Amino acid sequence: MSHQEIESSKMKILIVDDDKKLCRLVADYLEPMGYEVAAAHNGTQGLQMIIEGDYHAVILDVMMPQMDGFEVLKRLRNESDIPVLMLTARGEETDRIVGLEMGADDYLPKTFSSRELLARLRAVMRRYSISKRQAESKSTDKLLIFGNLEIEQSSRTVHMDTKTLNLTPIEYDLLISLAKSSGRVLSRDQLLDAVAGRNYEVFDRSIDVHISSLRRKLGEEPRNPRFIQTVRTAGYMFKVPEDQQS
Repeated sequence: MSHQEIESSKMKILIVDDDKKLCRLVADYLEPMGYEVAAAHNGTQGLQMIIEGDYHAVILDVMMPQMDGFEVLKRLRNESDIPVLMLTARGEETDRIVGLEMGADDYLPKTFSSRELLARLRAVMRRYSISKRQAESKSTDKLLIFGNLEIEQSSRTVHMDTKTLNLTPIEYDLLISLAKSSGRVLSRDQLLDAVAGRNYEVFDRSIDVHISSLRRKLGEEPRNPRFIQTVRTAGYMFKVPEDQQS
């Protein structure tokens, strides 16, 4: 679905939260904006509705009965890459990090304003749309190889030796952006723009969390990373393995 289609068609949003009053408040705010809002009040029901429904984005609470938001997200990512905006009770850093590493697209503390919710919801949906469009327009047969790391652009899959890495959509987009710019430093703003298709506030440092998770999945040594190097005060750079350097 293109950016124009997102803005012009009726978007179906699912909010998964056991706070029924909050669900109603979110619906009352979003529906006049042209969104169709459904609600689930526990994780089990929410996961089933997401998988069986045709939603464009999910607003997912962390603390819920039966199945918490992290477990919902974990199971969901085995089935779908639908945009997920997570809600944390107090904006705890641990919750934010865990959610982002498990595949959440963004997060908000429950003290959010309605305007911020709408802005971030639009952002994750726009990001998803642009990522899909870019994936469809890219070469379908190009294979990038860096030592024992192989990136298949046609299927958006990454292999390390004989193992297929389970990357989130954002982690894959970060990796492909860095790999295609190997040997060149990319700032956080450039990386955010590459994977999000929009400008973010300078203080948005969630990119570091995604990079950290990506490094771990690549088996990187924190003090001597093989592929993704931190360039202090500048950003990140993808290093070509020494045996491939000319």
